[in-house]
Amino acid sequence: MWGYRIKKRVESLFGVTLRHGALYPLLNTLEEEGFLTSEKQKQGGRTRKVYTMTRKGKQYIGAYAGILKEQIVGSDIE
Repeated sequence: MWGYRIKKRVESLFGVTLRHGALYPLLNTLEEEGFLTSEKQKQGGRTRKVYTMTRKGKQYIGAYAGILKEQIVGSDIE
């Protein structure tokens, strides 16, 4: 997914406003840490940087999701 699509997806799923000035540095950091890879692709006459989650990124998300579920189950939040 490219940056703008990621931004719109996060905003629709979580009801937050995500600024480009926060998103792209975060994506760069995640890529530097090995959680994402990127490649430039031509789409509709435009070149876009498309991000893909790595195996390391998927493992981290899976572990973090488990931790969040445990915290929610252990609290009075429903």
